[in-house]
Amino acid sequence: MMYNIEFETLPREALEAIQLRRLQTTLQRVYATVPFYRRQLDLVGLKPSDVKSLADLRRIPFTTKQDLRDNYPFAMFAVPMESVVRIHASSGTTGKPTVVGYTARDIQTWAELMARSLASAGATAGDIIHNAYGYGLFTGGLGVHYGAERLGASVIPISGGNTKRQIMIMKDFGPTILTCTPSYALHLAEVAAEAGIDFKDLKFKAGIFGAEPWSERMRHEIEQKLHLDALDIYGLSEVIGPGVSVECLEAKSGLHIFEDHFIPEIINPDTGAVLPYGETGELVFTSITKEAFPVIRYRTRDITSLNPEPCRCGRTHVRMNRVSGRSDDMLIIRGVNVFPSQIESVLMEIEGVEPHYQLVVDREGTLDNLTVMVEVGEQAFSDQVKKLQTLERLISKNIKELLGVSAKVKLVEPKTIARSEGKAVRVIDKRKL
Repeated sequence: MMYNIEFETLPREALEAIQLRRLQTTLQRVYATVPFYRRQLDLVGLKPSDVKSLADLRRIPFTTKQDLRDNYPFAMFAVPMESVVRIHASSGTTGKPTVVGYTARDIQTWAELMARSLASAGATAGDIIHNAYGYGLFTGGLGVHYGAERLGASVIPISGGNTKRQIMIMKDFGPTILTCTPSYALHLAEVAAEAGIDFKDLKFKAGIFGAEPWSERMRHEIEQKLHLDALDIYGLSEVIGPGVSVECLEAKSGLHIFEDHFIPEIINPDTGAVLPYGETGELVFTSITKEAFPVIRYRTRDITSLNPEPCRCGRTHVRMNRVSGRSDDMLIIRGVNVFPSQIESVLMEIEGVEPHYQLVVDREGTLDNLTVMVEVGEQAFSDQVKKLQTLERLISKNIKELLGVSAKVKLVEPKTIARSEGKAVRVIDKRKL
């Protein structure tokens, strides 16, 4: 179902006319109010009035996360602080946090986009949303919360953590839609099983999972263990938060980008050249309705491709394929590009392996070595040492054949890899790069 059928099914010509008008307005505003963007446009000799078509967008320089950090905390805001009603920030694990602001209208826009996202999973005003995304500076929890309220649904603001209590509330309150990270969804299934509770006896019909890359195999694992339809959602704080794009229940084939609010591009991450539909590269977004914190050609570092083909659900906006990883989180092992989600896809094809793993990268002399730590099920771990060694060799062989990289595989006991209530920690890089 759709929350806003008029805008979600706009003919392409009408959609692009709206995009151009909103882009021109946004550029005029940031040129007048954000010194960084004024310098960026002046650098290439471009005035907002020079942008006559959507193709002119590629004449504008990119914005990067470092640019946001260099203007920390509020220099990228396009409105005075008295107009800002909300401030969120990234975790700042790789430097200063990136700070984003919202006007009251921005919050309403965000709520609209999240209402669309929830509706795409079949949610209605009659549903109960179990929201296990984190609340706070992270945008996930409050983004879903406001969207659920806009939709008219009931929302349980459970946040992350206290998993046993979450299972009790699921059993007692009867929520019908689950929202959390995919890795935490599987952790919920584990804890429920330990408590003797089967998800098929709960009332969930769908789940919306995001904030970390996950594979098609993990979708099947979640659907099997949680007895619900699992949909992917995409967003990032710098662009607005969750609700930039989402899969539809009808197709589960790519995430519909809400193009009446964001203009997507795919670029070659090395050259910056814009790539055509269907080619894989780095995702770039320009926001065209945000007031407090617009971003122009923001490099997300997420690797994906765009699909313009019509979807059977009736939505006309382009779809982005599942994010395969990030260009800055990508591992380069002896010249081979490796994303954690690619390793995950290999692991999920092998019987007896659990969907919990970590990639440990170390350097001996001048050579990089990759170790894949992967949990196996109780039954597999109790097998003879010879069988476990055979399984390790099989996994290593499949990784080599499919990804072209040699990896040492280490099988570990069930539940020995740390669980995360937020984004799963997939990579431990011990190299001194």
